[in-house]
Amino acid sequence: MMRVGIVGLPNAGKSTLFNALTRAGAQEAGYPFTTVEPNVAVVGVPDDRLDRVAETVGSAPVIHETIEFHDIAGLVRGAHRGEGLGNRFLANIRETDAIVHVVRVHDDPRVVHPEGRVDPLADVETVETELLFADLEQAERRLERVARQARSLEKEAAAEEGWLREVVDALREGRGVRSVPAPADAPDAPMRLSALTSKPVLFVANVAEGAPPQVPGELLAHAEASGARATAVSARLESELAELENEEAAEMREELGVSESGLAAVVREAFALLDLISFFTAHQGAEARARAIRRGTRARQAAGAVHTDMERGFVAAEVTPWADLVEAGGYAPARERALTRVEGRDYVVQDGDVVTFRFT
Repeated sequence: MMRVGIVGLPNAGKSTLFNALTRAGAQEAGYPFTTVEPNVAVVGVPDDRLDRVAETVGSAPVIHETIEFHDIAGLVRGAHRGEGLGNRFLANIRETDAIVHVVRVHDDPRVVHPEGRVDPLADVETVETELLFADLEQAERRLERVARQARSLEKEAAAEEGWLREVVDALREGRGVRSVPAPADAPDAPMRLSALTSKPVLFVANVAEGAPPQVPGELLAHAEASGARATAVSARLESELAELENEEAAEMREELGVSESGLAAVVREAFALLDLISFFTAHQGAEARARAIRRGTRARQAAGAVHTDMERGFVAAEVTPWADLVEAGGYAPARERALTRVEGRDYVVQDGDVVTFRFT
């Protein structure tokens, strides 16, 4: 399961987007600090390919991959000095895989901006500065502990100490932890630090209801310069559509010219951000399931995403591309047409593969 933390200034639209994504009903209001406890919700990742595979082979139930969203209180300038509430909850997203940074680009006068103006890049700088300060505090504490361990001349501790000193210097210069490569002799050091500024970032431009879902040029340029990705949604519109039945929501989107749901846009970009793909397992009378893995994962490691016993006892993988399986009408005709292949442990699993693992 992929875990994503949602950050942004108060009233940027974080909780509204959270509602649109999860229908979890996080409290909303037109003033800051309405999210005073971290909201967490797990949502299935829609994938029509899995539904079609399940129908073809007679699988049930259908279990989609999931994303766990963490929504925390809005960050304000000075959060690292105790201003506002957001800094209290940053620990809740240190263990996430990625960060969704919601940026307000609409100028609805009914929604108060904490600094009295709408300036997307200034808002981004405020939040990024607070994340840097939070990481600096974390890194300095970690450095104190590791420095004591390094006095024993333990090789890994010494390597981690050196890396942490570089990290502290980078953060003081305004550079994120991602700018400092992991040390060869302490490859787990970044994981132990759990730095916020080491995580991949997806900027979500929160546009006005009825406005085209376009990322402002200056925000897009900032995302590209920092190695992040960006997409645009109207959090208010998506929240309203989330209250409708699926068919009604689809009709409304067609009328408004919105080609896909906010969930689909965020999920697509999040998968691309983490370089994830999905493969499927499905059998007649048993569950059909989607599983997310890193692009480039080999068959034996992919088997471990199903069960560790499969990875340990891996023998082979029967692989059928999902479209070929659906077109053939099932496993038997797919084998007859030589659409199913038997692959070894080093086969690189492809997006949309339907896989049956053989193991001892």
